[in-house]
Amino acid sequence: MNSTDQPTQADGNAAPQTSTTNSQWGGRFSESTDEFVQAFTASVQFDQRMYRQDIAGSRAHATMLARIGVLSEEDLAAIIGGLDAIETDIAEGNFTWSIALEDVHMNIEAALTARIGDAGKRLHTGRSRNDQVATDIRLYMRDACDASAGECTRLLEGLLTLAQKHTATIMPGFTHLQTAQPVTFGHHVMAWFEMLLRDLERLGDTRRRLNRMPLGAAALAGTSYPIDREVTRELLQFDAVCENSLDAVSDRDFAIEFCSNTAICLMHLSRIAEELVLWMSAQFRFIDLPDRFCTGSSIMPQKKNPDVPELVRGKTGRAYGNLMSLLTLMKSQPLAYNKDNQEDKEPLFDSVDTLLGCLRAFADMLPAIQVREDSMRAAARDGFSTATDLADYLVRKGLAFRDAHEVVGSAVAHGVQHSLDLADMSLEVLQGFDERIEADVFDVLTLEGSVNARRHIGGTAPEAVSGAIERARTRLLSAYMPN
Repeated sequence: MNSTDQPTQADGNAAPQTSTTNSQWGGRFSESTDEFVQAFTASVQFDQRMYRQDIAGSRAHATMLARIGVLSEEDLAAIIGGLDAIETDIAEGNFTWSIALEDVHMNIEAALTARIGDAGKRLHTGRSRNDQVATDIRLYMRDACDASAGECTRLLEGLLTLAQKHTATIMPGFTHLQTAQPVTFGHHVMAWFEMLLRDLERLGDTRRRLNRMPLGAAALAGTSYPIDREVTRELLQFDAVCENSLDAVSDRDFAIEFCSNTAICLMHLSRIAEELVLWMSAQFRFIDLPDRFCTGSSIMPQKKNPDVPELVRGKTGRAYGNLMSLLTLMKSQPLAYNKDNQEDKEPLFDSVDTLLGCLRAFADMLPAIQVREDSMRAAARDGFSTATDLADYLVRKGLAFRDAHEVVGSAVAHGVQHSLDLADMSLEVLQGFDERIEADVFDVLTLEGSVNARRHIGGTAPEAVSGAIERARTRLLSAYMPN
């Protein structure tokens, strides 16, 4: 798309400037806008991405005006035909955007009038740029929610496939990044799934709340024309109309909510990214990432850097910043619309782009993780990960848990001193800590025995993980319910 500071003719070329003011609103003014102010206040550089939504809203508004008799059928046909042609021109890169016309709305309206004449001037009857932009943003964000939900769903489906492959792959579970208890990698992946499923549900909640139509609120008080908001609501597939005209033009809760969702989702992706970066290191060697998701070093030929998860981890900060920008933008605005609201779009659009990009990257990358099962298992054997199982064993033998905790602590201290895991100690050595210990203790001190004992819902046993995956496939079907 090209950019210029001149208005356009029907053929897309620059038209001669015949007035000292913007012809869309300049009747009140006696001098033209300062050139710097004109560029400073323009939003067309970034809001032109909403052109499809703006044209869709204008089609619906014109159709409604024709039904109530404000527009003739001839005018309606000319407007629809002109809008269709302009949409094609923009999509094909044959439309010249004008900073002098400020925004996407006035650029399209001016082009329409240049193309079809006076009928184009009648399109704006009964509406304002205030309710027009509020409608456009909601339409745009509805599409953004759907696109984000699609990528999030693809990522979740990939996680289920990955978890299914590793229901019995043993790895250490951590607290404080210290070895705690053995878990299965499938169980760990399903923790990622739960985090991201909540993000998908939040997107659905946001979409439901934003799918209310501001069009008809006009500048702030509604319009004296006998408009039929149900017609435009149905044409634009909104669930309902905004009930209060003041709130309709000034509300940006839905934008804040989307940016909040993005910040939370990026926080989850960042946590996953942190684990991927750690696990790919030589100190862990739990996983490897395919070369297509990594880069090398310009000086160290051995390096394989996990740039994709690192970059997603870094992009979390900008998502947080966008949320704070919108919260700060709205906190001091009196009703109704203020020019401040023009500043809502760039952080919002950036959050849309950031979320979509990060979800796509992870949806492509996570199912392709190469798991080093031997390294995971070896790490699970270090750090006395079955110590809790030994304590539970002693409780079942009749010892109070706090006493069992002390006994096992002594056994661990012995293991640290002699570089022995609990499972590597002889029965005689273990009985030296408590005479209740018998030969069956080795059934619980193995890694398999530990994970298999946790068969309840939410547990790490392979059969429990398989059950969780089966239920998750059903839950995923209804997680994003926008209507």
